[in-house]
Amino acid sequence: MLIQQFFVDGLGCASYLLGSEEQGTAAVVDPERDVQPYLDAAQALGLRITHIIETHIHADHVSGNTDLAARTGAEFYIHEAAQAAFAQRPMKDGDILQMGEMRIQVKHTPGHTPESVTLLVTDAGRPGEPPAALTGDLLFVSDVGRPDLVSPEAARGQAGQLYESLFHTLLLWEDGTRVYPGHGAGSLCGRSIGSARSTTIGVEREHNPALLVRDREAFIASMTSNLPEQPGNHTRIKAMNRQGPKPLGEVIPKPVTVRQAITFFQKGAGLLDTRSKEAYIRLHIPGSVHIENDDQLSNRVGFVIPPEVPLVLMVENEQDYRRVVLSLARVGFENILGYLADGIGAWQALGLPVASGDIQDISPAELADLWASREIPQIVDVREPWEYHQGHIAGAVLIPLGQLGQRVQELDASQPVAVVCASGSRSQSAAALLGQKGFPRVYNLYNGMEGWARQGLPITRA
Repeated sequence: MLIQQFFVDGLGCASYLLGSEEQGTAAVVDPERDVQPYLDAAQALGLRITHIIETHIHADHVSGNTDLAARTGAEFYIHEAAQAAFAQRPMKDGDILQMGEMRIQVKHTPGHTPESVTLLVTDAGRPGEPPAALTGDLLFVSDVGRPDLVSPEAARGQAGQLYESLFHTLLLWEDGTRVYPGHGAGSLCGRSIGSARSTTIGVEREHNPALLVRDREAFIASMTSNLPEQPGNHTRIKAMNRQGPKPLGEVIPKPVTVRQAITFFQKGAGLLDTRSKEAYIRLHIPGSVHIENDDQLSNRVGFVIPPEVPLVLMVENEQDYRRVVLSLARVGFENILGYLADGIGAWQALGLPVASGDIQDISPAELADLWASREIPQIVDVREPWEYHQGHIAGAVLIPLGQLGQRVQELDASQPVAVVCASGSRSQSAAALLGQKGFPRVYNLYNGMEGWARQGLPITRA
Protein backbone atom coordinates (compact mmCIF):
# COMPACT_ATOMS: atom_id res chain seq x y z
CA MET A 1 0.00 0.00 0.00
CA LEU A 2 1.22 3.50 -0.74
CA ILE A 3 0.00 7.04 -0.11
CA GLN A 4 1.28 9.92 -2.25
CA GLN A 5 0.32 13.52 -1.55
CA PHE A 6 -0.10 16.27 -4.17
CA PHE A 7 -0.20 19.92 -3.10
CA VAL A 8 -1.31 23.15 -4.80
CA ASP A 9 0.54 26.15 -3.39
CA GLY A 10 -1.51 29.28 -2.82
CA LEU A 11 -4.85 27.50 -2.54
CA GLY A 12 -3.25 25.10 -0.08
CA CYS A 13 -5.13 22.11 -1.53
CA ALA A 14 -3.90 18.61 -0.76
CA SER A 15 -5.01 15.51 -2.67
CA TYR A 16 -3.87 11.91 -2.56
CA LEU A 17 -3.12 8.85 -4.64
CA LEU A 18 -3.80 5.64 -2.68
CA GLY A 19 -2.22 2.67 -4.37
CA SER A 20 -2.59 -1.08 -3.99
CA GLU A 21 0.67 -2.59 -5.16
CA GLU A 22 -0.84 -6.07 -4.80
CA GLN A 23 -3.80 -5.36 -7.07
CA GLY A 24 -2.19 -2.71 -9.28
CA THR A 25 -5.07 -0.27 -8.73
CA ALA A 26 -5.33 3.19 -7.23
CA ALA A 27 -7.79 5.69 -5.80
CA VAL A 28 -7.44 9.46 -6.10
CA VAL A 29 -8.89 11.41 -3.17
CA ASP A 30 -10.08 15.02 -3.67
CA PRO A 31 -8.49 15.53 -7.12
CA GLU A 32 -7.64 19.07 -8.12
CA ARG A 33 -8.36 20.52 -11.56
CA ASP A 34 -5.02 19.62 -13.16
CA VAL A 35 -5.22 15.82 -13.28
CA GLN A 36 -2.04 15.15 -15.27
CA PRO A 37 0.13 14.67 -12.14
CA TYR A 38 -2.10 11.77 -10.98
CA LEU A 39 -1.93 10.13 -14.40
CA ASP A 40 1.83 10.49 -14.50
CA ALA A 41 2.29 9.13 -10.99
CA ALA A 42 0.00 6.15 -11.58
CA GLN A 43 1.80 5.29 -14.80
CA ALA A 44 5.21 5.53 -13.11
CA LEU A 45 4.03 3.19 -10.35
CA GLY A 46 2.31 0.74 -12.69
CA LEU A 47 -1.14 1.45 -11.23
CA ARG A 48 -4.56 1.83 -12.84
CA ILE A 49 -6.83 4.53 -11.34
CA THR A 50 -10.18 2.86 -10.59
CA HIS A 51 -11.66 5.00 -7.78
CA ILE A 52 -12.21 8.75 -7.39
CA ILE A 53 -13.23 9.66 -3.83
CA GLU A 54 -14.41 13.06 -2.64
CA THR A 55 -14.32 13.71 1.10
CA HIS A 56 -16.96 16.45 0.63
CA ILE A 57 -18.30 19.08 -1.78
CA HIS A 58 -15.51 21.65 -1.96
CA ALA A 59 -16.13 25.39 -1.64
CA ASP A 60 -12.66 26.77 -2.40
CA HIS A 61 -11.71 24.93 -5.61
CA VAL A 62 -13.30 23.10 -8.52
CA SER A 63 -12.67 19.37 -8.52
CA GLY A 64 -10.87 17.56 -11.32
CA ASN A 65 -13.04 14.47 -10.83
CA THR A 66 -14.85 14.61 -14.17
CA ASP A 67 -11.59 15.13 -16.09
CA LEU A 68 -10.00 12.22 -14.26
CA ALA A 69 -13.00 9.97 -14.86
CA ALA A 70 -13.03 10.86 -18.57
CA ARG A 71 -9.37 9.85 -18.91
CA THR A 72 -9.41 6.71 -16.74
CA GLY A 73 -12.98 5.37 -16.57
CA ALA A 74 -12.76 5.42 -12.76
CA GLU A 75 -15.95 5.54 -10.67
CA PHE A 76 -16.94 8.35 -8.28
CA TYR A 77 -17.52 7.88 -4.56
CA ILE A 78 -19.03 10.54 -2.28
CA HIS A 79 -21.22 10.48 0.83
CA GLU A 80 -24.93 10.13 0.20
CA ALA A 81 -25.69 13.42 2.03
CA ALA A 82 -23.85 15.37 -0.68
CA GLN A 83 -26.86 15.16 -3.02
CA ALA A 84 -24.42 15.13 -5.93
CA ALA A 85 -26.05 15.39 -9.34
CA PHE A 86 -23.41 13.39 -11.21
CA ALA A 87 -23.31 9.60 -11.49
CA GLN A 88 -21.65 8.20 -8.34
CA ARG A 89 -21.54 5.39 -5.85
CA PRO A 90 -22.95 6.98 -2.67
CA MET A 91 -21.05 6.17 0.52
CA LYS A 92 -22.36 5.93 4.07
CA ASP A 93 -20.78 5.58 7.49
CA GLY A 94 -19.05 2.23 7.95
CA ASP A 95 -18.69 1.38 4.26
CA ILE A 96 -15.52 -0.51 3.31
CA LEU A 97 -13.68 -0.10 0.02
CA GLN A 98 -11.29 -3.03 -0.41
CA MET A 99 -8.46 -2.67 -2.92
CA GLY A 100 -6.08 -5.61 -2.61
CA GLU A 101 -4.16 -5.26 0.64
CA MET A 102 -5.58 -1.74 1.16
CA ARG A 103 -8.76 -1.34 3.23
CA ILE A 104 -10.52 2.05 3.18
CA GLN A 105 -13.15 2.52 5.88
CA VAL A 106 -15.59 5.41 5.48
CA LYS A 107 -16.34 7.45 8.62
CA HIS A 108 -19.07 10.07 8.36
CA THR A 109 -17.58 13.12 10.10
CA PRO A 110 -19.83 16.14 9.41
CA GLY A 111 -19.05 19.65 10.63
CA HIS A 112 -17.19 21.42 7.85
CA THR A 113 -20.05 20.28 5.61
CA PRO A 114 -22.95 17.87 6.29
CA GLU A 115 -21.53 15.21 3.96
CA SER A 116 -17.87 15.31 5.09
CA VAL A 117 -16.15 11.96 5.57
CA THR A 118 -12.82 10.77 6.90
CA LEU A 119 -11.15 7.80 5.22
CA LEU A 120 -9.41 5.39 7.60
CA VAL A 121 -6.84 3.45 5.55
CA THR A 122 -5.11 0.26 6.73
CA ASP A 123 -2.73 -2.23 5.13
CA ALA A 124 -3.65 -5.91 5.61
CA GLY A 125 -0.02 -6.85 5.13
CA ARG A 126 1.03 -4.73 8.12
CA PRO A 127 -1.50 -5.52 10.87
CA GLY A 128 0.45 -3.82 13.66
CA GLU A 129 0.97 -0.53 11.82
CA PRO A 130 -1.24 2.44 12.83
CA PRO A 131 -3.85 3.43 10.24
CA ALA A 132 -3.77 6.54 8.10
CA ALA A 133 -6.65 9.01 8.27
CA LEU A 134 -7.49 11.20 5.28
CA THR A 135 -9.46 13.83 7.14
CA GLY A 136 -10.55 16.09 4.28
CA ASP A 137 -11.46 19.48 5.74
CA LEU A 138 -12.27 18.20 9.23
CA LEU A 139 -8.83 18.18 10.89
CA PHE A 140 -5.77 20.07 9.70
CA VAL A 141 -2.29 20.59 11.07
CA SER A 142 -2.80 22.97 14.04
CA ASP A 143 -6.34 23.82 12.96
CA VAL A 144 -9.78 22.40 12.13
CA GLY A 145 -12.23 23.05 9.31
CA ARG A 146 -14.37 26.15 9.45
CA PRO A 147 -18.14 25.60 9.85
CA ASP A 148 -19.52 28.60 7.92
CA LEU A 149 -18.99 27.67 4.26
CA VAL A 150 -22.35 25.90 3.97
CA SER A 151 -23.92 29.21 5.01
CA PRO A 152 -23.29 31.72 7.81
CA GLU A 153 -26.75 30.90 9.21
CA ALA A 154 -25.87 27.21 9.54
CA ALA A 155 -22.47 27.84 11.12
CA ARG A 156 -23.50 27.23 14.73
CA GLY A 157 -25.17 23.90 13.92
CA GLN A 158 -22.22 22.86 11.80
CA ALA A 159 -19.84 23.79 14.61
CA GLY A 160 -21.76 21.46 16.92
CA GLN A 161 -21.35 18.63 14.43
CA LEU A 162 -17.67 19.53 14.09
CA TYR A 163 -17.28 19.09 17.84
CA GLU A 164 -18.93 15.66 17.77
CA SER A 165 -16.86 14.45 14.81
CA LEU A 166 -13.62 15.61 16.38
CA PHE A 167 -14.02 14.76 20.05
CA HIS A 168 -16.27 11.71 19.75
CA THR A 169 -14.71 10.13 16.65
CA LEU A 170 -11.25 11.23 15.56
CA LEU A 171 -9.76 11.89 18.98
CA LEU A 172 -10.77 8.39 20.12
CA TRP A 173 -8.28 6.90 17.65
CA GLU A 174 -4.77 5.88 18.66
CA ASP A 175 -2.07 8.54 18.92
CA GLY A 176 0.00 7.05 16.10
CA THR A 177 -2.78 7.39 13.52
CA ARG A 178 -1.22 9.36 10.68
CA VAL A 179 -3.33 12.36 9.58
CA TYR A 180 -3.33 13.46 5.96
CA PRO A 181 -5.47 16.63 5.72
CA GLY A 182 -7.24 18.09 2.71
CA HIS A 183 -5.53 21.46 3.09
CA GLY A 184 -2.30 23.02 4.26
CA ALA A 185 -1.07 26.54 4.85
CA GLY A 186 -2.63 29.14 2.56
CA SER A 187 -6.11 27.65 2.46
CA LEU A 188 -9.17 29.70 3.39
CA CYS A 189 -10.93 26.53 4.62
CA GLY A 190 -9.26 27.00 8.00
CA ARG A 191 -7.99 29.94 10.01
CA SER A 192 -4.33 29.29 10.79
CA ILE A 193 -3.33 25.97 9.24
CA GLY A 194 0.22 24.87 9.97
CA SER A 195 2.88 24.48 7.30
CA ALA A 196 3.55 20.75 7.85
CA ARG A 197 1.87 18.53 5.26
CA SER A 198 0.83 15.73 7.65
CA THR A 199 0.60 15.04 11.37
CA THR A 200 -0.71 12.48 13.88
CA ILE A 201 -3.75 12.26 16.12
CA GLY A 202 -1.47 12.38 19.17
CA VAL A 203 0.30 15.56 18.09
CA GLU A 204 -2.96 17.32 17.27
CA ARG A 205 -4.64 16.20 20.49
CA GLU A 206 -1.86 17.80 22.52
CA HIS A 207 -0.95 20.85 20.45
CA ASN A 208 -3.80 21.87 18.10
CA PRO A 209 -5.18 25.17 19.53
CA ALA A 210 -8.72 24.40 18.33
CA LEU A 211 -8.71 21.03 20.12
CA LEU A 212 -7.59 22.52 23.42
CA VAL A 213 -11.09 24.02 23.80
CA ARG A 214 -12.75 20.90 25.22
CA ASP A 215 -16.07 22.41 26.39
CA ARG A 216 -18.72 22.02 23.68
CA GLU A 217 -20.30 25.48 23.97
CA ALA A 218 -16.93 27.19 24.23
CA PHE A 219 -15.77 25.27 21.15
CA ILE A 220 -18.85 26.35 19.17
CA ALA A 221 -18.33 29.98 20.20
CA SER A 222 -14.67 29.80 19.20
CA MET A 223 -15.45 28.22 15.81
CA THR A 224 -18.08 30.82 14.88
CA SER A 225 -16.14 33.98 15.77
CA ASN A 226 -13.24 35.83 14.15
CA LEU A 227 -13.57 33.89 10.90
CA PRO A 228 -11.50 34.98 7.86
CA GLU A 229 -13.11 36.06 4.60
CA GLN A 230 -14.90 33.32 2.72
CA PRO A 231 -13.26 32.08 -0.50
CA GLY A 232 -14.22 34.30 -3.42
CA ASN A 233 -16.92 32.80 -5.63
CA HIS A 234 -17.45 29.93 -3.15
CA THR A 235 -21.19 29.57 -3.75
CA ARG A 236 -20.69 29.05 -7.47
CA ILE A 237 -17.78 26.67 -6.89
CA LYS A 238 -19.91 24.49 -4.61
CA ALA A 239 -22.69 24.43 -7.20
CA MET A 240 -20.25 23.37 -9.92
CA ASN A 241 -18.85 20.60 -7.74
CA ARG A 242 -22.29 19.32 -6.77
CA GLN A 243 -23.40 19.26 -10.40
CA GLY A 244 -20.13 17.76 -11.66
CA PRO A 245 -17.67 20.18 -13.34
CA LYS A 246 -17.44 20.33 -17.09
CA PRO A 247 -14.25 18.43 -18.06
CA LEU A 248 -11.49 20.91 -18.74
CA GLY A 249 -9.55 18.76 -21.20
CA GLU A 250 -6.14 19.67 -22.53
CA VAL A 251 -5.15 23.34 -22.21
CA ILE A 252 -3.99 24.57 -25.61
CA PRO A 253 -2.70 28.16 -26.05
CA LYS A 254 -5.12 30.34 -28.04
CA PRO A 255 -3.57 33.54 -29.46
CA VAL A 256 -5.97 36.45 -29.95
CA THR A 257 -5.12 39.33 -32.27
CA VAL A 258 -5.63 42.92 -31.15
CA ARG A 259 -8.56 43.33 -33.53
CA GLN A 260 -10.19 40.15 -32.24
CA ALA A 261 -9.63 41.34 -28.68
CA ILE A 262 -11.30 44.69 -29.39
CA THR A 263 -14.34 42.84 -30.72
CA PHE A 264 -14.44 40.72 -27.56
CA PHE A 265 -14.15 43.82 -25.36
CA GLN A 266 -17.00 45.49 -27.23
CA LYS A 267 -19.15 42.46 -26.39
CA GLY A 268 -18.36 42.66 -22.67
CA ALA A 269 -15.16 40.63 -22.23
CA GLY A 270 -12.56 41.69 -19.69
CA LEU A 271 -8.78 41.88 -19.90
CA LEU A 272 -6.82 40.17 -17.12
CA ASP A 273 -3.18 41.26 -17.06
CA THR A 274 -1.08 38.61 -15.27
CA ARG A 275 2.38 40.05 -15.93
CA SER A 276 4.70 41.17 -13.15
CA LYS A 277 3.76 44.20 -11.12
CA GLU A 278 6.75 46.08 -12.56
CA ALA A 279 5.69 45.38 -16.15
CA TYR A 280 2.10 46.42 -15.42
CA ILE A 281 3.07 49.70 -13.75
CA ARG A 282 5.46 50.50 -16.60
CA LEU A 283 2.78 50.10 -19.28
CA HIS A 284 -0.67 48.55 -19.46
CA ILE A 285 -4.01 48.78 -21.26
CA PRO A 286 -6.48 51.10 -19.51
CA GLY A 287 -9.37 49.22 -17.90
CA SER A 288 -7.43 45.98 -17.50
CA VAL A 289 -7.39 44.17 -14.17
CA HIS A 290 -3.96 43.26 -12.86
CA ILE A 291 -3.40 40.10 -10.82
CA GLU A 292 0.12 38.77 -10.98
CA ASN A 293 0.68 35.20 -12.19
CA ASP A 294 1.77 33.75 -8.86
CA ASP A 295 0.52 31.25 -6.30
CA GLN A 296 -2.17 33.69 -5.08
CA LEU A 297 -3.89 34.24 -8.43
CA SER A 298 -6.55 31.60 -7.69
CA ASN A 299 -7.31 33.13 -4.29
CA ARG A 300 -7.52 36.71 -5.55
CA VAL A 301 -9.42 36.57 -8.81
CA GLY A 302 -12.80 35.70 -7.27
CA PHE A 303 -12.78 38.95 -5.30
CA VAL A 304 -12.04 41.13 -8.32
CA ILE A 305 -13.73 39.72 -11.44
CA PRO A 306 -17.20 38.15 -11.80
CA PRO A 307 -16.72 34.49 -12.84
CA GLU A 308 -19.14 34.68 -15.75
CA VAL A 309 -17.17 37.41 -17.56
CA PRO A 310 -15.28 36.15 -20.66
CA LEU A 311 -11.58 36.93 -20.36
CA VAL A 312 -8.70 37.76 -22.64
CA LEU A 313 -5.38 37.22 -20.88
CA MET A 314 -2.21 39.29 -20.97
CA VAL A 315 0.67 36.93 -20.20
CA GLU A 316 4.45 37.30 -20.15
CA ASN A 317 4.83 34.52 -22.72
CA GLU A 318 2.92 31.63 -24.23
CA GLN A 319 4.37 29.19 -21.68
CA ASP A 320 2.58 31.08 -18.88
CA TYR A 321 -0.79 30.60 -20.56
CA ARG A 322 -1.37 27.05 -19.29
CA ARG A 323 -0.47 27.95 -15.72
CA VAL A 324 -2.82 30.95 -15.72
CA VAL A 325 -5.69 29.00 -17.30
CA LEU A 326 -5.34 26.23 -14.72
CA SER A 327 -5.17 28.76 -11.88
CA LEU A 328 -8.41 30.29 -13.11
CA ALA A 329 -10.10 26.95 -13.77
CA ARG A 330 -9.35 25.83 -10.22
CA VAL A 331 -11.77 28.48 -8.97
CA GLY A 332 -14.40 28.20 -11.70
CA PHE A 333 -13.21 30.75 -14.28
CA GLU A 334 -13.52 28.78 -17.49
CA ASN A 335 -14.56 31.26 -20.17
CA ILE A 336 -11.05 32.09 -21.38
CA LEU A 337 -11.00 33.48 -24.90
CA GLY A 338 -7.22 33.30 -25.29
CA TYR A 339 -4.17 35.50 -24.75
CA LEU A 340 -3.30 38.77 -26.47
CA ALA A 341 -0.85 37.79 -29.21
CA ASP A 342 2.39 39.83 -29.26
CA GLY A 343 1.35 41.48 -25.98
CA ILE A 344 1.05 45.17 -25.33
CA GLY A 345 3.53 46.00 -28.08
CA ALA A 346 1.01 44.99 -30.75
CA TRP A 347 -1.67 47.05 -29.01
CA GLN A 348 0.55 50.13 -28.83
CA ALA A 349 1.71 49.72 -32.45
CA LEU A 350 -1.87 50.29 -33.63
CA GLY A 351 -1.99 53.61 -31.77
CA LEU A 352 -4.38 52.33 -29.12
CA PRO A 353 -4.34 53.94 -25.65
CA VAL A 354 -1.94 52.76 -22.95
CA ALA A 355 -1.35 53.88 -19.38
CA SER A 356 1.35 53.63 -16.75
CA GLY A 357 1.49 53.90 -12.98
CA ASP A 358 -1.98 53.83 -11.39
CA ILE A 359 -1.10 51.30 -8.69
CA GLN A 360 1.97 51.93 -6.57
CA ASP A 361 3.40 50.35 -3.45
CA ILE A 362 3.80 52.82 -0.63
CA SER A 363 5.80 52.44 2.58
CA PRO A 364 4.17 52.96 5.99
CA ALA A 365 6.15 56.15 6.59
CA GLU A 366 5.18 57.58 3.20
CA LEU A 367 1.52 56.77 3.76
CA ALA A 368 1.59 58.34 7.22
CA ASP A 369 2.98 61.59 5.76
CA LEU A 370 0.58 61.73 2.79
CA TRP A 371 -2.39 60.82 5.01
CA ALA A 372 -1.50 63.58 7.48
CA SER A 373 -1.18 66.15 4.67
CA ARG A 374 -4.41 64.85 3.01
CA GLU A 375 -2.59 64.28 -0.28
CA ILE A 376 -4.13 60.83 0.06
CA PRO A 377 -7.64 61.68 1.26
CA GLN A 378 -9.01 58.15 1.70
CA ILE A 379 -7.72 54.85 3.11
CA VAL A 380 -9.62 51.61 2.68
CA ASP A 381 -8.93 48.72 5.06
CA VAL A 382 -9.94 45.49 3.27
CA ARG A 383 -9.40 43.10 6.18
CA GLU A 384 -12.18 41.34 8.07
CA PRO A 385 -14.03 43.23 10.86
CA TRP A 386 -12.36 41.24 13.65
CA GLU A 387 -8.92 42.15 12.26
CA TYR A 388 -9.89 45.82 11.87
CA HIS A 389 -11.14 46.08 15.45
CA GLN A 390 -7.87 44.65 16.77
CA GLY A 391 -6.14 47.76 15.45
CA HIS A 392 -6.33 50.03 12.38
CA ILE A 393 -5.23 53.38 11.00
CA ALA A 394 -7.41 56.14 12.43
CA GLY A 395 -9.90 57.29 9.81
CA ALA A 396 -9.51 54.25 7.57
CA VAL A 397 -12.78 52.96 6.15
CA LEU A 398 -13.50 49.26 6.64
CA ILE A 399 -14.67 47.48 3.46
CA PRO A 400 -13.69 43.76 3.54
CA LEU A 401 -12.21 42.54 0.28
CA GLY A 402 -15.17 40.27 -0.44
CA GLN A 403 -17.53 43.29 -0.30
CA LEU A 404 -15.43 45.84 -2.19
CA GLY A 405 -16.92 45.15 -5.60
CA GLN A 406 -20.43 45.87 -4.30
CA ARG A 407 -19.46 48.87 -2.14
CA VAL A 408 -16.95 50.69 -4.33
CA GLN A 409 -19.46 53.53 -4.81
CA GLU A 410 -18.89 54.48 -1.16
CA LEU A 411 -15.50 55.83 -2.20
CA ASP A 412 -14.71 58.98 -4.19
CA ALA A 413 -13.47 57.69 -7.55
CA SER A 414 -12.05 61.13 -8.43
CA GLN A 415 -9.53 61.06 -5.59
CA PRO A 416 -6.43 58.98 -4.82
CA VAL A 417 -6.92 56.09 -2.43
CA ALA A 418 -4.64 53.88 -0.31
CA VAL A 419 -5.54 50.25 0.35
CA VAL A 420 -4.52 48.38 3.47
CA CYS A 421 -4.66 44.76 4.66
CA ALA A 422 -2.62 42.66 7.07
CA SER A 423 0.42 41.97 4.88
CA GLY A 424 -0.13 43.64 1.48
CA SER A 425 -1.57 40.61 -0.31
CA ARG A 426 -5.33 41.18 -0.16
CA SER A 427 -4.80 44.90 -0.69
CA GLN A 428 -3.01 44.20 -3.97
CA SER A 429 -6.18 42.50 -5.24
CA ALA A 430 -8.27 45.41 -3.98
CA ALA A 431 -5.93 47.90 -5.67
CA ALA A 432 -6.35 46.03 -8.96
CA LEU A 433 -10.12 46.36 -8.67
CA LEU A 434 -9.99 50.08 -7.88
CA GLY A 435 -7.54 50.70 -10.71
CA GLN A 436 -9.94 48.98 -13.09
CA LYS A 437 -12.75 51.20 -11.76
CA GLY A 438 -10.87 54.31 -12.85
CA PHE A 439 -9.43 55.72 -9.62
CA PRO A 440 -6.71 58.22 -10.64
CA ARG A 441 -4.06 56.80 -8.32
CA VAL A 442 -4.15 53.75 -6.08
CA TYR A 443 -1.57 53.04 -3.39
CA ASN A 444 -1.01 49.63 -1.86
CA LEU A 445 0.48 49.71 1.67
CA TYR A 446 3.68 47.69 1.48
CA ASN A 447 3.71 44.95 4.14
CA GLY A 448 0.26 46.08 5.30
CA MET A 449 -0.62 46.72 8.92
CA GLU A 450 2.19 44.41 9.97
CA GLY A 451 4.69 46.83 8.43
CA TRP A 452 2.80 49.83 9.85
CA ALA A 453 3.00 48.36 13.38
CA ARG A 454 6.70 47.50 13.01
CA GLN A 455 7.37 51.17 12.23
CA GLY A 456 5.69 52.14 15.50
CA LEU A 457 3.06 54.23 13.70
CA PRO A 458 -0.19 55.02 15.55
CA ILE A 459 -2.94 52.40 15.67
CA THR A 460 -6.43 52.90 17.00
CA ARG A 461 -9.07 50.42 18.17
CA ALA A 462 -11.91 52.95 18.22
